[in-house]
Amino acid sequence: MGRLDGKVALISGAARGQGEAEARAFVAEGARVVLGDVLDDLGAAVAADLGDTARYVHLDVRREDDWGKAVAAVLEAFGRLNVLVNNAGIVRIASITECSLDSYMEVVRVNQVGCFLGMRSVIDAMTDAGGGSIVNISSINGIVGGPGAISYIASKFAIRGMTKTAAMELGPLGIRVNSIHPGAIDTEMARAALAEVDIDPFAHLPLGRIGRPEEVASLALFLASDESSFSTGAEFLVDGGWLAGPNQ
Repeated sequence: MGRLDGKVALISGAARGQGEAEARAFVAEGARVVLGDVLDDLGAAVAADLGDTARYVHLDVRREDDWGKAVAAVLEAFGRLNVLVNNAGIVRIASITECSLDSYMEVVRVNQVGCFLGMRSVIDAMTDAGGGSIVNISSINGIVGGPGAISYIASKFAIRGMTKTAAMELGPLGIRVNSIHPGAIDTEMARAALAEVDIDPFAHLPLGRIGRPEEVASLALFLASDESSFSTGAEFLVDGGWLAGPNQ
């Protein structure tokens, strides 16, 4: 018996990286999953590989109409919606003096507005299903700041706050809302960002290594399942101990 038997999930940014790992973990535990992304060829290939329990839909998280179409696709394919993982995100490396308004807003529209639209879009469907779980992917940079990524950090702090507010508002509907705060995870996006860093970013970690997408997926799986039925409005770290104490 799978940990997500009978559940239907929508995952944004699911064509690769953490989102793909989440989709694969969810299907392996019995869920039916709709993968959303703007990388259509990659996303469709992942869904095809997962078989009849998965579908792919084009989803630009900045667009309200895309969210409406994605939820409709979930309901048409599988009849209900129990889980949303707001996974899609981008990063732009720039200090506050170098970051243009256009670049800043590009990140905010994907990371922050996309999360807001995703949460709002699933409320009716989850209420009809008797409740559900929303998992918002933030970052350790939604808990602590740092130089060189002002727009990314602002958006990830916003996700943390929106998660707590949504948990308070949606709890009476039976909808739980939690945030995951990964540290450095071995994805294409992270590798591109780390390429611009001069020092070993993992030397200070208690575990001394970069994380794997599957390790984030395992935490998302827990929060999507009934195992976390009394957890809402909370933040969960998966950072190899990054925030355990002062950097050395």
